[in-house]
Amino acid sequence: MRNGINLQDLWPKEWTFLLSESALVDALKTISHSIEKENQKITPEPSKIFAALEACPPEKVKVVILGQDPYPTEGHANGLAFSANRLVRPIPKSLKNIFSEIERDFKENLALRSPDLSAWAKQGVLLLNTQLTTIVGQADAHKDLPWSTVVDIILKTIAKNETLCVMLWGKKASAKKDLFKPEKHLLLEAPHPSPLSAYRGFIGCGHFSKCNAYLKKKNLSPISWVED
Repeated sequence: MRNGINLQDLWPKEWTFLLSESALVDALKTISHSIEKENQKITPEPSKIFAALEACPPEKVKVVILGQDPYPTEGHANGLAFSANRLVRPIPKSLKNIFSEIERDFKENLALRSPDLSAWAKQGVLLLNTQLTTIVGQADAHKDLPWSTVVDIILKTIAKNETLCVMLWGKKASAKKDLFKPEKHLLLEAPHPSPLSAYRGFIGCGHFSKCNAYLKKKNLSPISWVED
């Protein structure tokens, strides 16, 4: 089988403690079996499915950005929400709008910025999609797999951190807001940065500067959003 993978075996060691939750283990088994049964090429490649968790261990998370599902174009997704492999051109349209908002927010020029957002993850930004896989060429193909169970358990764990900025862009991300505590966390909501909705309020939202102001108030280092 092309996709004979075991997601438990791929689960990042920094997050191993979550495997004590039977709901998570059951969800990972169900997803593994479903992907194998489909026998379709998936994206991102198996080694990168949990890249967001590997890049940002739980104790380092201070910002969460929720995406939807990986880019369906083969070779684009690298396991970090909204991020793409370094050599991908043109830059995906949603990410291009994100860069445009950062440029507007900080008066910076990101024209030569790589689409790989690994530098954000290294600073404590958990770039997590609500679905961690899809079939190559098919957006939202795995929406019926229990990825929501996996992601909710991750987010509930992160929500125990009382200094957390959470950016929720679009309906799927906003549906997760009840997992956080508005009295403790900074919750920032806006339309999705997709070209279909960015003009409805994502451009001009100021989330990146608001996030940094919050982190400074909490005596945490701000994120260098323009770092490549």
